[in-house]
Amino acid sequence: MTTPPLASGPHGPHALRPLLDTVLDALTTGTHARGGPLPAGGPDVVTARLTGALGDLLPEHGDPDALRTLVHALAEGAADPADPLCAAHLHCPPLAVAAAADLAAATLNPSLDSWDQAPAASALEAEVTRVLAHETGLADALITTGGTESNQLALLLARETHGPALRLVHGANAHHSLHRAAWLLGLPAPVVVPTPAGTLDPAALDTVLAALPGPVVVAATAGTTDAGLIDPLPGIAAVCAAHGARLHIDAAYGGALALSPRHRHRVDGLAAAHTVTLDLHKIGWQPVAAGLLAVADPGELAALHQHADYLNADDDTDAGLPDLLHRSLRTTRRPDVLKIAVTLRTLGRTGLTHLIDQICARAHDLADLIEDHPALDLYGRPAISTVLFRPAGADDTTVATVRRTLLQHGRAVLGRARPDGRLWLKATLLNPHTRPDDLAHLLELVEGHTRT
Repeated sequence: MTTPPLASGPHGPHALRPLLDTVLDALTTGTHARGGPLPAGGPDVVTARLTGALGDLLPEHGDPDALRTLVHALAEGAADPADPLCAAHLHCPPLAVAAAADLAAATLNPSLDSWDQAPAASALEAEVTRVLAHETGLADALITTGGTESNQLALLLARETHGPALRLVHGANAHHSLHRAAWLLGLPAPVVVPTPAGTLDPAALDTVLAALPGPVVVAATAGTTDAGLIDPLPGIAAVCAAHGARLHIDAAYGGALALSPRHRHRVDGLAAAHTVTLDLHKIGWQPVAAGLLAVADPGELAALHQHADYLNADDDTDAGLPDLLHRSLRTTRRPDVLKIAVTLRTLGRTGLTHLIDQICARAHDLADLIEDHPALDLYGRPAISTVLFRPAGADDTTVATVRRTLLQHGRAVLGRARPDGRLWLKATLLNPHTRPDDLAHLLELVEGHTRT
């Protein structure tokens, strides 16, 4: 029996080339078969089609056409974030250059748990993380799998610095991963500050901190999941400083605004934080995963240090081999930094700024269309690229039904949010190729299914 070829090594590119043609062809045919932003028919239909394509997962003899069959099936059953009508979540369409770089990372397969497994990748990660941290006004950063891991790491560093009695304070608008992180780390239950206006009020925070003894970490949000709202970061930072509280900012959504001259004022205050969560697989157009945790004091990363003689023996470290075990809670880590570095170098500040400004402008275009539409209500002007709206006069059951009907038919993918107790449709615009006529079509679909 012939041994299958490897992806790396001197013969790897030759082996990959025809397989890439197969993948690209299957992506094309699968996307065409889907015919829209989401497969029609709902979960049962999608599952039946997928299991039919999968067949016997582990047959006695292999199927040489399995790559084509399963890539086609996955593409046919995918939610396509590159479709302008797929706008439910913080789920971006990745840039082609970033996806190509990710292929190189998968092919070379370095693991960033020791220098001898990833010599160039570890050096690249050190450079890129430092540059991105400086963009937020902080000193260094770690690569993570996304906002959930970043928020957990931020609380871990806070606990190791201030002790297990540390109290977490956050607004009711905060991401659920903060509450989960406190639970995982054995911290006391978080103190949740009501946010009736959708953002954390510094005056309300001041009142809470004045009555709360002991060490405290405050978590603010720059880009809420529901509405994309940004807490008043400078005011929150001032309150934290007055009470000696530590500040973490979850800027997974909004942090990239710091790269845009037109929008960076919206995230003024990032530099006052001890830690900041960033996600470039939201605004950043990276394939998942591309998260970061920026830190003001790199010395705090020593809390993550572990010793494993086969990875970071003392004599190797003394001889100059970098010790990577303080750079993550994970051991095996893929070089997600490569696609980030390629994107930054390829687009530059001007290119990234253009993409950021595009999605923010499209959100305002959508808000304008809704405001001018007599049959639709707008929740509020967008803070970043999220727009909440609902059919005028509709009850929550109608709103929910409209959304699910669009999903069932594969016509459009909208999210849902309850910022004021009522159910709103949510459009999160992360596709810089979306045009105003795409947005008008989206509203036509919503209105049409509301009337039926």
